[in-house]
Amino acid sequence: MSKTTESTSLYHDLDQMSVKEILHNINKEDQTVPFAVKEALPQIEKLVNAVVEKMKKGGRLFYIGAGTSGRLGVVDASECPPTFGVDFETVIGLIAGGDSAIRKAVEFAEDHTEQAWEDLKPYKINSSDSLIGIAASGETPYVLAGLKAANQNGILTGCIVCNHNSSIAKEAIYPIEVIVGPEFLTGSTRMKAGTAQKLVLNMLSTSVMIKLGKVKGNKMVDMQLTNNKLVDRGTRMVMEETGLDEQKASYLLKKYGNVRKAVEAFLTSLQ
Repeated sequence: MSKTTESTSLYHDLDQMSVKEILHNINKEDQTVPFAVKEALPQIEKLVNAVVEKMKKGGRLFYIGAGTSGRLGVVDASECPPTFGVDFETVIGLIAGGDSAIRKAVEFAEDHTEQAWEDLKPYKINSSDSLIGIAASGETPYVLAGLKAANQNGILTGCIVCNHNSSIAKEAIYPIEVIVGPEFLTGSTRMKAGTAQKLVLNMLSTSVMIKLGKVKGNKMVDMQLTNNKLVDRGTRMVMEETGLDEQKASYLLKKYGNVRKAVEAFLTSLQ
C-alpha cells in the first residue's frame, strides 16, 4: 500500500535552494495543514463526544505513539494538569521505548508488537478508559498492537493518522485521518504530519476538558498556579469575575489557591 506520508517531496534539489527559498517553501506547505485538519472535523467530533462520555463516568484518556507521534502525545498529556487542574493520572501519554525515548530515539522500539499493552498494564487500563493511538503512517506496530489489545478488552479506541485506509485507522473504533500529503523533506513526518497531529491533539484535549467543566466562560479557572506569570493571570481572572481590585483579588487567589474556588468563595460571601 502506498503511503502519502512517504511520497516524494513536491520540491526538488533542496540542497541547492537558498535559505529564503527553503523557508518560503516550508511555510507554503505548512499553510495546507489546517485545511487538512478541517476535513477531519467530523471524525474529531465523534471521538471527542465518545471520550467525554467515558470521562464523565470517571474514565481516563491514554495516548500511545512512537517517535514524534509519541512525543506529541506525551506533551499534550503533560499539559492537561497545569492547564485544567486535573491530576496526572487523568490524561496519560506513553511513548514506545519509555520516557528515555522522549529525548533520544530508541532503536526499533516502534516495532515491538507486545510492548504497548505491557506499558499500559501498570495503569490497570480498563473498559472505563479511552485509548488513542498516534501514528503518522498509520502502520506503526507498537500502536497497532496496542489498539488491538484494547479492543479485545472492551476499551474505547481512537487514532490520529495521516494516511487513508491504514491498518491503525481500520482497527480504531473512532479513526481520525488527516491527509497532509508529501512532506517538504521526503518522509520527514515530524513536519506537516506532526503539525497536524499537534493541532488535533489541541482540539481533543481542549474540547474534552471544556465539556468536562474545566473551563468557565473562556478562562482556565482550574489551572495550577505554578509560576508568577500564572499567578498574575489568575489574579486578573479573579478581578474580572468579581470586580475586586488587584490587592483583594490576589489575596483571595492565594488563600484558595485556585481561580474557581476564589471566585466561588467571593460569590458565597455576597449571599
